[in-house]
Amino acid sequence: MGAVDFDNLFSSFTGLKVAVIGDVMLDTYWWGRVDRISPEAPVPVVAITKKDYRLGGAANVALNIKALNADVTMFSVIGDDDDAKLLTKRFDEEGIVTSQLLKSSRRITTNKSRIISRNQQMMRLDAEITTDLDEDDEARLIDAVKIYIESERPAVIIFEDYNKGVLTERVIKTVINLARQHNIITTVDPKRKNFFSYQGVSIFKPNLKEVRDALNLLTDDIDASSLQQIHHRLAEQLSHKTSFVTLSEKGVFYHDDEMSGIVPSHVRNISDVSGAGDTVIAVASLVYAVTKDVLLMAEMANIAGGLVCEEVGTVAINKERLLEECKMLLGA
Repeated sequence: MGAVDFDNLFSSFTGLKVAVIGDVMLDTYWWGRVDRISPEAPVPVVAITKKDYRLGGAANVALNIKALNADVTMFSVIGDDDDAKLLTKRFDEEGIVTSQLLKSSRRITTNKSRIISRNQQMMRLDAEITTDLDEDDEARLIDAVKIYIESERPAVIIFEDYNKGVLTERVIKTVINLARQHNIITTVDPKRKNFFSYQGVSIFKPNLKEVRDALNLLTDDIDASSLQQIHHRLAEQLSHKTSFVTLSEKGVFYHDDEMSGIVPSHVRNISDVSGAGDTVIAVASLVYAVTKDVLLMAEMANIAGGLVCEEVGTVAINKERLLEECKMLLGA
């Protein structure tokens, strides 16, 4: 990899059209202090001091794209409820278009509520429906994506799967086919249920645990040879172009037709890993869309994932800090 003009690269993200399709959710944080144990049961009493609503799941991927100044359109199906209003309000505050957030009376909006004291999560409450979209909602979502592709011609479509039912097999296959017809890059952050449905995508980005579960791997080996074998086994079923596997604290692995390798992680003060995968897929998608350079994609996404792990809770990447770190760690 030759010398990279990172200022120019980051500038090229501005105005790039990106679509994110998948399971959006509201991340609710209740912050408080614990001074006593409840007299009713042996549990701490949390005196709430602050409440915070954040964009989670696929919405956090869109937020990371927006943080890097690209134009992002979010596609999903949510409930017609109070949490949908809160979620839409947060999108509006971040300047993310909500016209393709389709409301359905047959769904509820996913809300994950976390209770935090002294920077430690004490409990999480999940309100969600995880059944697949019905045929009507599937058709509405596919039609919306089709119209968008034909009118906007995005540079990349990101599939962000959280197993909440928005990305059904029909939605996945139809949108990938539409993207291929229009020469649009597709990137995927998969989950177990639809793992092998993403056939023909440009970049497939599971984490190591997801790969092990999907391929029923018992080995603990994490070396270049074993990871290359994993890529070939994935390619047999997916016929995809590039594998990009996150390896937790060990970094990331990339493999395409021409090159492969492990990019080790950088030393960080890890506070919270939640949302790191969202940042990784967002940065990887933008870098690849602009450069088609798999190694640079892996290097920059690896740095970005580490940076957001230094923050508590789900946060988007800080563009200026990422630029500074890329110059420092990857500069000539």
